[in-house]
Amino acid sequence: MSIENLKSGLPEFAKDLKLNLGSLARSTELNEQQLWGTFLATAAATRSATVLSEIADEARQHLSDEAFNAALGAASIMAMNNVAYRAKEFLGDDYTQVRMGLRMNIIANPGVEKADFELWSMAVSTINGCENCTAAHDDVIRKEGVTKEQAWEAVKIAGTIAGVAQAVEIDANI
Repeated sequence: MSIENLKSGLPEFAKDLKLNLGSLARSTELNEQQLWGTFLATAAATRSATVLSEIADEARQHLSDEAFNAALGAASIMAMNNVAYRAKEFLGDDYTQVRMGLRMNIIANPGVEKADFELWSMAVSTINGCENCTAAHDDVIRKEGVTKEQAWEAVKIAGTIAGVAQAVEIDANI
């Protein structure tokens, strides 16, 4: 199980995704933990069992147990936060000062470097379509020394993984 399996299983209409997946897996813009944590967190965010399984198997070879769990934690906590923060935005000014009231301890103590966890959270937030969370996490990672090129690499991974998950589902249902 691997990215190579994902690539080889993609239909012809997803050729660009196959090419992007291959080049992003060889990226040198991010360090190994950042790269594989981004792949894993975004795969989890797609909710595609096939994509998550393939990427998780390969990510285990590149990530410590702590980083593996932190990447999955980023996907999980952002699933909750992205819904809540988008809802506050949708509901308008009346909800601006409403206390969130949700536990988010993993953000303060993820078990990996803050910059890496925040990078994964930003990538997941792009998949989940939360503008406020994406911008907030980008602000944090930039202050932590992550370059805009590194941040954009994570966004490219998120977009490609989301597209791969969609192509896998399309191919399975036609």
